[in-house]
Amino acid sequence: MPRESPFAIVLSKEERIALQAQARQYTSPYCDVVRAKIVLLAAEGLSNDIIAARLDTPRRNFVKGWTHFGSSLGQFVERT
Repeated sequence: MPRESPFAIVLSKEERIALQAQARQYTSPYCDVVRAKIVLLAAEGLSNDIIAARLDTPRRNFVKGWTHFGSSLGQFVERT
């Protein structure tokens, strides 16, 4: 059964552009690139399982980090 994120992510145009740029940075730390991709995919409304499959990342690796993502994402993350 797919699990939904406990967060609804709403990105402004500027935030989306910044995250897209971060996701393309091959010289950035891998965790920062993956975080940006996770947030972008979650903002599209995809489930955690689909995001994990698309990024070839175990779901548990980023589900535990949602609290961290939420705190670092600030105003554009809303708990549902």
